[in-house]
Amino acid sequence: MWQALALWLAPLAFLIIFFFVPLGSILSVSARGLITDGLSPAAAERLGRALGFTFYQAALSTLLTVLVGLPGAYVFARFDFPAKRLLRLLSTLPFILPTVVVAAAFNALIGPRGWFNLLAMEWLNLPAPPFNLLNSLAAILLAHVFYNTTIILRVVGSAWEQLDPRLEAAARVLGASPWRAFREVTLPLLRPSLLAAALLVFLFDFTSFGVILLLGGARYATLEVEIYIQALHLLNLPLAGLLSLVQLLCTLLLTVVYTRVASRLNIPLTPRLHGEGAAAPVSLRQKLLVGGVVLVLFTLLVLPLTALAARSVARLEPARGQRGGFESGLTLDYYRELFVNRRGSLFYVPPIEAARNSLLYAGLTVGISLALGLPAAAALSRRSPLNRLLDPLLMLPLGASAVTLGLGFILTFNRPPLEARSFPLLIPIAHSLVAFPFVVRTLTPVLNSIPLNLRQAAAVLGASPLRVWLEVDLPILARAALVAAIFSFTISLGEFGATSFLARPEYPTLPVAIFRFISQPGGLNYGQALAMSTLLLLVCGLGIALLERVRLPEERSL
Repeated sequence: MWQALALWLAPLAFLIIFFFVPLGSILSVSARGLITDGLSPAAAERLGRALGFTFYQAALSTLLTVLVGLPGAYVFARFDFPAKRLLRLLSTLPFILPTVVVAAAFNALIGPRGWFNLLAMEWLNLPAPPFNLLNSLAAILLAHVFYNTTIILRVVGSAWEQLDPRLEAAARVLGASPWRAFREVTLPLLRPSLLAAALLVFLFDFTSFGVILLLGGARYATLEVEIYIQALHLLNLPLAGLLSLVQLLCTLLLTVVYTRVASRLNIPLTPRLHGEGAAAPVSLRQKLLVGGVVLVLFTLLVLPLTALAARSVARLEPARGQRGGFESGLTLDYYRELFVNRRGSLFYVPPIEAARNSLLYAGLTVGISLALGLPAAAALSRRSPLNRLLDPLLMLPLGASAVTLGLGFILTFNRPPLEARSFPLLIPIAHSLVAFPFVVRTLTPVLNSIPLNLRQAAAVLGASPLRVWLEVDLPILARAALVAAIFSFTISLGEFGATSFLARPEYPTLPVAIFRFISQPGGLNYGQALAMSTLLLLVCGLGIALLERVRLPEERSL
């Protein structure tokens, strides 16, 4: 009991100081604002409009994601085909990409200065872009489907892969059509996994911030975007606090529902005969199905990223203020200009400095997350009545959005030495709140799988508890710790919501610097934003490649 309590001490202190106290500050500000001024009709209207649109776009995005991902999950579960491993890797990459990179990718593809519009203007000799997809609901939905299709592929595809194919074959032998066999045999068995995946997609769409801010704009303000506008642009902290409270209650409710649904997942596992499961498509119908699904997924996942990389090395429009003709074609000027302060701005920060800031914050996030996640996972691996009470607390940060965390930090840590704008460690601490639950969930199953007799044998041979941990537990845990570290690193590298509140102008991260460039007019600023996004894309791609290489054998889903 006392050992478990000692292991819980540091993680609980971290959560109390940096999660519950900031949330209490938001609640206090909201309550004072309501008591003093009440809820004005204009504020109530903004709250209702933002809440309604948040649910609407999340539901629509979830429906489209399921419709796109479900055929892909079936193809991954039942067929072997060329480039299957590559497509699986590409399907995972969008999930960990920073939101600013995804927004830049779709901007490069469908924006007013994107490939579609520039090529259409060139070929059709048009004076203005013919497609107006940016700052529209369609752009938001497309980006959300791009982001979250991998959840359906991984969660539902993993469950489908574990289903015994003889169940469906038996239904077919008894005269059921393929559709009836799916509806009455496969779908009921997949329903828990499908519902869990859909709830997880809905939760991510509900808390989406960067995609909606950059691709939708203020016209399509969700709760997250409205919090950002009220806090940083209008300085209306009471209304921002109220919006954060409503958003937090909604996401916590969704998190509880998802946790309860996910805990009931039970896929029947039965021995399979040799050759069952995934196989190469044989009939023409199967080949058309696999080919069509692969084409759709490649188009959805690869085209925006390819457009981003290609646009970063292509000059297709003049820079802002450039007069006369300009030479279009391939160029590396956008990458070179990243290191030039042409306007002499006092807040100019070279990209190498922004990259250094991002890498430093990511390294600190890994250290904090592992330092807190290891004792928490060790405590959860022990039998203790505390675990049932404290385990749900670890997941609470996932129910709070990054924007809410950023606002809470500003309201709470406003005096030295923990003043939000002068204490840079608050940024990796905010990132660690998001990464910490993932670290615990990665390490705990591995610790639970270590046989007790290994530790007992080492103790009988004279090893101290420290030596047992170093020579028995640590070698087994090292691979899971590496996976957790890489995941924490990539989360921190691309985090934008909380960082946009906490980062000082002279110490931006890469996502904040990209947002600065892409928010400014002119072809040069636009090209520089795409160049920085491409560099960040490469770093995240390397991270996910390492994750796939060192992935734990028992991992079968997100």
